[in-house]
Amino acid sequence: MEQRRRIVMFNRVSADGYFSGPDGRMDWVVPDDAIDKAGASSIPDFDTMLFGRRTYDAFESFWPKAIDGSGTALDPHGDRRTAALREMGIWINDARKLVFSRSRRDVTWNNSHLVRDVDPHAIEAMKNGPGKDIIIFGSGTIVSQLTEHGLIDEYQFVVTPILLGSGKSIVTNVPTRSKLRLLEATSQESGNVMLRYARGS
Repeated sequence: MEQRRRIVMFNRVSADGYFSGPDGRMDWVVPDDAIDKAGASSIPDFDTMLFGRRTYDAFESFWPKAIDGSGTALDPHGDRRTAALREMGIWINDARKLVFSRSRRDVTWNNSHLVRDVDPHAIEAMKNGPGKDIIIFGSGTIVSQLTEHGLIDEYQFVVTPILLGSGKSIVTNVPTRSKLRLLEATSQESGNVMLRYARGS
């Protein structure tokens, strides 16, 4: 029996639980080569990304320009360059991208497809269809809607050693409590902590 596709959420969050500052900025992220390398090594497991409009806009403005002939790519959160980020950037540019937006008229970035609304039945059909796993970055509104319908299989948080005081939460207005099961907790020399949770049964 063919394995069902999973949806995996990946987000960097502050120690007080925000995935961006109140202005949407992420200049507080602590760079981490180990996490970048782990992300690059997981590329073969995924072939599709899901986006809300704001996160898609940010990715679209950065990643097509980030790949050059240097063998490295610029960090979207800082001024360093690494080979792992270049590997990630190549995959991001080539992967299938589904953008949930009612305001955009079209999307022209490579392999992008515009979807007006989150339809739980369509997402279920996609998970039961052919392909590799699906990842979602940022996109708090979409993460919240998918969480409400029990469609996210794994939550990956990189907890950054900083208190923002205020900002945007990754999951909001979900009407029911959702239990999670810890899969892995890994601390890094940078002070970041990688947490992986599966959706509870």
